[in-house]
Amino acid sequence: MISGFQIRSFINHWLYRVDEHSIHSPFFFDFYNQVVKTNDNHTSFDDIEGIRRNLWNNHTNVVVQDLGAASLHFRTQERKISDIAKTSLAPPHLAHFFFRMAAHIQAEHIVELGTSMGLTTLYLSRNKTTRISTFEGNPAMISIALTHFELLAAKNIRLVEGNIDKTLAEYLQNPAKIDLAIIDANHQYEPTLRYFEWLSKRMNHKGVVILDDIYYSPEMKKAWCEIKRHALVYASMDLFRCGILFFDPDVNRQQYICCQ
Repeated sequence: MISGFQIRSFINHWLYRVDEHSIHSPFFFDFYNQVVKTNDNHTSFDDIEGIRRNLWNNHTNVVVQDLGAASLHFRTQERKISDIAKTSLAPPHLAHFFFRMAAHIQAEHIVELGTSMGLTTLYLSRNKTTRISTFEGNPAMISIALTHFELLAAKNIRLVEGNIDKTLAEYLQNPAKIDLAIIDANHQYEPTLRYFEWLSKRMNHKGVVILDDIYYSPEMKKAWCEIKRHALVYASMDLFRCGILFFDPDVNRQQYICCQ
C-alpha cells in the first residue's frame, strides 16, 4: 500500500532530481554513471532470482514480529511468505545496485541491518573478498534466510540473531572498520538515528552508509534529513528508494537528488 505521504514525496523528488548532465563533480559524475545508472552486471544472480520466484509461489503462513515501525502492507502478524516476498524484499534492480556499490568501493567489511529473507545479503556475498555481518531479530525471517545461505553455500555471511538494539552495540565493540553499512531495519526516527550514530564511529574514512526506505514515513524522512547533515557525512545522494552517505573527506560537501 502506497501512502499519500509517499506519493507527495515522489512527486517532489521527481521535480528536483538531476541526471548526469547536471552533475558537475567528477567524482559524482563517475559514480552516477558507473554505479547508479549502469545495467552492466558481469555477475550472474540467476540462482538468487530463482529463490525469489520460489518465494513468490510459497503460500505458507508465518508469524512475523514487527520489531520497528508497523508494516504498511499487513495488518496482522500472520502473513504468507509469498506476500512478504512481493512487498518487503529489495527488488532486483536495487539489489544489483547494492552489489555494484560494494564492488565499486571494494568493500571488505559490510554490515547489513535487516536481513529479511536474505536475498540482498546473497547479492552482496557475490563480492568474494567481502565478509558480511547481517543482523535480524525476527525468528521467522532468520530461519528462512539461513536456509537460503546454506542452499547457495554462502560462506562469507554471518547472521547475527536477536534484537538489533542489543546485538549491534555488542558487535561494534570490535574495533574493525566498516566499509559499507546498509540500514534497513526498524524504520523509526530515533532507532535509525541511533544505529547511524553507532555505525558512524566504526566507518572507514572512505566508507559509505546506505539508508533504505528514506520516504517510508515522515519519521524516516526526518531521520534522513538529519543524518545527511551529520558532521562526518561529506556528501549524500537521494535516490528516493534509498539515500547514500559518503564519509570520504576528499569529497566536497554536496547533496544530490537523482533518479535511479
